[in-house]
Amino acid sequence: MRRLKTAIGLVLTAVMLFPVYWMINVSFTRDQDMRKSPPNWFPVDGTLDGYRTVLDQQLPYLGVSLVVGLGTVALTLLLAAPAAYSLAKLRPRGGAALSFVLLVAQMIPGIIMAMGFYAVFLSAGVLNTVPGLIVADSTLAVPFAVLILTAFMSGIPEELLQAARTDGAGVVRTFVSIVLPVSRNSLITVSLLAFLWAWSDFIFASTLDQGGDHQPITLGIYHYIGNNNQEWNAIMATAVIASIPATILLVVAQRYVAAGVTAGAVKD
Repeated sequence: MRRLKTAIGLVLTAVMLFPVYWMINVSFTRDQDMRKSPPNWFPVDGTLDGYRTVLDQQLPYLGVSLVVGLGTVALTLLLAAPAAYSLAKLRPRGGAALSFVLLVAQMIPGIIMAMGFYAVFLSAGVLNTVPGLIVADSTLAVPFAVLILTAFMSGIPEELLQAARTDGAGVVRTFVSIVLPVSRNSLITVSLLAFLWAWSDFIFASTLDQGGDHQPITLGIYHYIGNNNQEWNAIMATAVIASIPATILLVVAQRYVAAGVTAGAVKD
């Protein structure tokens, strides 16, 4: 029975990963073999032309996405960590209502938020700018981050915080020296998810940065498909390279993510 379950799991995993494999296969396929029937299941007579094209044309888009992703992570942590600490340990008035609002905020469709941001950004003069895109992407990450961090920080023993206060630490010192180090796993989790949201965002990018001089990789792929709909090896090579940073982050941080997602779910 165990072997059967393992076999079923392997088959399902292979089915889910097949689009990723085919993307890699096509990225190495020559133009003249693209419409071959039956297609090559392996990159026979492969070519690196697609990757050369990516390095020539798509690197600026990748650089912008990296800046937007890191900026979103920084802004998310800057806002979410103190807010979560306040809700979990300081218990301000209206904390329950604020938590409910954060939960509801995650249910608002992104396109509706994008249209609202468009009018605000146009008036503020930050439309088609990288900082504007960072702020917009952070609105998706901050509510989720606050809820995750609040759940974890609620489980931090009060005795630990009381000991810090007894030693003369104020609220800020306790937060910086005690709460943040203890919350490492949850901080890494929300940082990774915030980066992935910003890295893969298309709705905000296409609505708020369509005419900007600095655009993320999602728009780079979109424009490339529209202008070169026959060069599928270059398109797939762009998608492969765009997936590498996220893949590396997931592999490196997977054990922290596993611990951070379940943090606060069970109390002693």
